Amino acid sequence: MNAEVSFFGLYAPGLLVCAPLAYLLTSLLRLALSALGLYRFLWHRGLFNAAVFVCFLGALLHVLSRTAL
Repeated sequence: MNAEVSFFGLYAPGLLVCAPLAYLLTSLLRLALSALGLYRFLWHRGLFNAAVFVCFLGALLHVLSRTAL
């Protein structure tokens, strides 16, 4: 799983590309959960947010490694 993305001949690791996108998705989910009041059902908000970020990052890296960019 060595996913690299080429930007005009400059190769960047997949993690560098996927981390900001995973953060954006996590932020959007965090805003939605906060607006709907669903955070009250969670035990530890910070751990949940970190776990969601890792899940999004893993999913994005998996998709990136499966597609040829």
